[in-house]
Amino acid sequence: MLNKYARAFFTRVLTPFAAFLLRRGVSPDAVTLIGTAGVMAGALVFFPRGEFFWGTIVITLFVFSDLIDGNMARQAGISSRWGAFLDSTLDRVADGAIFGGFALWYAGRGDNNVLCAVAIFCLASGQVVSYTKARGEAIGLPVAVNGLVERAERLVISLVAAGLAGLHNFGVPGIQVLLPVALWIVAVGSLVTLIQRVVTVRRESAEADAAAARAAGEAGA
Repeated sequence: MLNKYARAFFTRVLTPFAAFLLRRGVSPDAVTLIGTAGVMAGALVFFPRGEFFWGTIVITLFVFSDLIDGNMARQAGISSRWGAFLDSTLDRVADGAIFGGFALWYAGRGDNNVLCAVAIFCLASGQVVSYTKARGEAIGLPVAVNGLVERAERLVISLVAAGLAGLHNFGVPGIQVLLPVALWIVAVGSLVTLIQRVVTVRRESAEADAAAARAAGEAGA
């Protein structure tokens, strides 16, 4: 849902900046790589130390590269399969770094094995949710379902909660509870989304197999 509406809004807002980078000779692939490196640095340097506010600020500054690189490619007329592959692959890397940073915190100074496991589940389920759609499309199915919690929702829920939870270090009491709540929401939402996509692929594959069988029967007749 957020991916549908928010992406269109931010694409319009960031179009002038994308044009500026093109005029300076920056390539879309370079933006993709720099953005991913920045997200990884913000997540793996700050989050394991419990500095959630500053980590979220750094990640937010770089996460918009996911919108800028595609915008640049379209403006320059150089959209390619390679660019789409690189962007999608590095999105998974960035997501893994974010939830990996949460897991490292709870495995270390955060001292909560349950929340460490929840963060790891968020990491793994996010990857699998993306894989189910990609794999379904690879075998010729439309996978016509978005699901309850997609990548945009996972990032917004977890990063907003992390940024607010980080205000605990500035003396705001009790607010650190927001991050555990967000991780549980993302975990449950990702599980629901995974089930939605698996059920959809099963239904679509059955329909496709039935259609193929009918076509074969008609050809034989």
